[in-house]
Amino acid sequence: MESTALTRPVISATGLWTPPHSISNAELVQSYNAWADTWNRENEAEIKSGLMEPKTHSSVEFIEKASGIKSRYVVNKDGVLDPDIMAPRLPERPNEQISILAEMAVHAAREALKKAGRDPKDVNAVICAASNMQRAYPAMAIEVQDALGIEGFAFDMNVACSSATFGIQTAADFIRSGNAKSVLVVNPEICSGHLNFTDRDSHFIFGDVATAVLVEAEDIAPKQHWKILGTKLKTQFSNNIRNNFGFLNRTAPEGVGAPDKLFVQEGRKVFKEVVPMVAEMITAHSSELGIPAGELKRMWLHQANANMNRLISSKVLGHEASDEESPTVLDTYANTSSAGSIIAFHKHSDDFRAGDKGLICSFGAGYSAGTVFVEKVG
Repeated sequence: MESTALTRPVISATGLWTPPHSISNAELVQSYNAWADTWNRENEAEIKSGLMEPKTHSSVEFIEKASGIKSRYVVNKDGVLDPDIMAPRLPERPNEQISILAEMAVHAAREALKKAGRDPKDVNAVICAASNMQRAYPAMAIEVQDALGIEGFAFDMNVACSSATFGIQTAADFIRSGNAKSVLVVNPEICSGHLNFTDRDSHFIFGDVATAVLVEAEDIAPKQHWKILGTKLKTQFSNNIRNNFGFLNRTAPEGVGAPDKLFVQEGRKVFKEVVPMVAEMITAHSSELGIPAGELKRMWLHQANANMNRLISSKVLGHEASDEESPTVLDTYANTSSAGSIIAFHKHSDDFRAGDKGLICSFGAGYSAGTVFVEKVG
């Protein structure tokens, strides 16, 4: 979908909130290996009889080679690193207190609003676009709206790791249609709550964070902003990335503790199928917009896996991308689901000059993918 000059949506500002706690690969490996040793001792008889396979150790080298991740931020460190718990432990808050996901979103939103010089009362809508919602209702977006003092309307949406780009297009469509002049998109993610820290193949993948994107009509945007040249979304059903957690699990025989109620994926299949899908989508969309790959100063790709990003960018650009052409935050933030590409954009866009073009791109479970081509103004 392309914008018209009369109703062009722009990105006025972004915001980022980072948790205070970071876990290195070495810390995570020590915790996992201690858990694995205990599990092997407790199941020694079954392992010796051949009924069970022993748990093998993880390693820093394995994690970095498989993902490019070196550390991740989390909202609770002690629970994750405790071999007897291996999960974040967050105290439940009373209904009268702001929920933790909304609180994270508010922090990121306030930074975006401040950067844009925008009063919350001037915002017309809030979209909470994220993978890991902490409840079904009331909508997280409405709680964020209330905390910030925003009038208008708010709603939640979940398209897994592509939630932010889907949220940006939805916000842009409100601007294009005249149904709003200013839309706040927030992406709070506590991914550590859905990660199986006892699964060697994925215990290192996710981190926690919150981002915000303020999408507005061009005529009210600050002098420096990002013109949205075009947005495109795509979905294709796949079971290769899945999380079965939900309220209906209360009736399941194995209950919410079963491994498939946490994050599971067929990593090799995801790599093989998502890389060409995303590369072809980017190339087709850039062609529709008349933007040759050579005109893109930077691609802010979803921070899922360093090898995936390297291959996608090389397919689009025709050569292996430099750190400037395709920056990463994966090494310090890990995979933060919907927020990943927005963190990269937020941290690696200050050097753009008027007329420079770039691409925000997401891809994830669903499968889902979104592209947002932007151009710096001012």
